[in-house]
Amino acid sequence: MTYPGTITLTRGAHETRADGVCLLEAAAWFAGKSHTDHPACVSPVLAAYGRSLNDALPDDSRQLLVPFVPLMPGTAGDGLDEARGYLALDWLIRVHAPAWLDLAGLADEARALRDLSRITDLAAAQAAGPVVLTARNKATDARNTTWDAAWDAAGDAARDPAWDAAWDAAGAAAKAAAWDAAWAAARDVLAPTVTQLQESAIVLFSAMIHPETTP
Repeated sequence: MTYPGTITLTRGAHETRADGVCLLEAAAWFAGKSHTDHPACVSPVLAAYGRSLNDALPDDSRQLLVPFVPLMPGTAGDGLDEARGYLALDWLIRVHAPAWLDLAGLADEARALRDLSRITDLAAAQAAGPVVLTARNKATDARNTTWDAAWDAAGDAARDPAWDAAWDAAGAAAKAAAWDAAWAAARDVLAPTVTQLQESAIVLFSAMIHPETTP
């Protein structure tokens, strides 16, 4: 099967291309590889984030990822995965977590995270740690409850104290913002932040493809 001129990305992995393709399956197809959502020609960091992003986006927004398909093959082993990881960590701490903190009414903590220097290396990540921990603790005080398993799993997978704390802070803040609202109302409150972060996450994915060009 020849890679088509146009393609529609769908959620999840698929048994065959006839069943549909996700972002990574499309990249394998474009590269002329066997059907898989773990193509060896794509950076594992980029692939992991791409699979998650593909499945997290609504159907219409997912199609915004199509232009990235031909850019992903050839990124495996290019020596840029550490830079990709720090781009993701920086986004998580200085964009993702503050958005939820703002929603929870923790504007000072959100501002403190946004004002951190860009996280490009281990030293910057370690310097950010105390600020992130403070934000997490304030979010915990706002609503003392157990984090969703998703937040915990994400933190464990990152295996970085600053990353883990950022997930916790974002998770706690999201809960604090929606806890006392009816579910329908909560969805209305959360929707603009979710949309904003989805758009930002797509921009992040673009930057992660060629992190050496990110200013």
